[in-house]
Amino acid sequence: MLIALYKPYDMLSQFTPDCEGQRTLALCGLPTAVYPLGRLDRDSEGLLLLSDEPGLNTRLLDPERGHSRTYHAQVEGQVDETAIHRLQAGGLEIRGHRTRPCRVRSIFPIHPDRDPPIRFRATIPTSWIELTLVEGKNRQVRRMTAAVGFPTLRLIRVSIETLHLADLRLAPGEWRELTIKERTRLSLRR
Repeated sequence: MLIALYKPYDMLSQFTPDCEGQRTLALCGLPTAVYPLGRLDRDSEGLLLLSDEPGLNTRLLDPERGHSRTYHAQVEGQVDETAIHRLQAGGLEIRGHRTRPCRVRSIFPIHPDRDPPIRFRATIPTSWIELTLVEGKNRQVRRMTAAVGFPTLRLIRVSIETLHLADLRLAPGEWRELTIKERTRLSLRR
């Protein structure tokens, strides 16, 4: 079974809390025996896949297989071409790891407001960028945008390969099993 979940903000990508009061995947009413394929940080939102199929995690997340993951990041400040070029070129040093080249562009997405809303500063604008990566180190997008001077305020995973969250028509906290056709969009090879 392969499930797509729209992971909401302020929820851990695991079934048991690390400490009292944390929201976890257990609140979503998912089938037993599924586990997350990868992670989204507690403060990140968007497409999270879960499965009960052995080996699927490796086939989907191994950087050598080059599966792309696309994120929309709302950042503090007005992103400029210099920052976009630095992000795209790769080679940013993030906790002892050099990032791979990725695709980055400025965007103007329409996402529903987050609850609670991001912090607002009247004198500091925000902007959105889209980043497509083939690797997924811990908090990588947030660390990359901070390294080029534009801290991430909101982060949403919008696709894995050609499986897009918008096409799944899920609201935060909703999930469903993927169809055979949707699974093929993930380019999973045995």
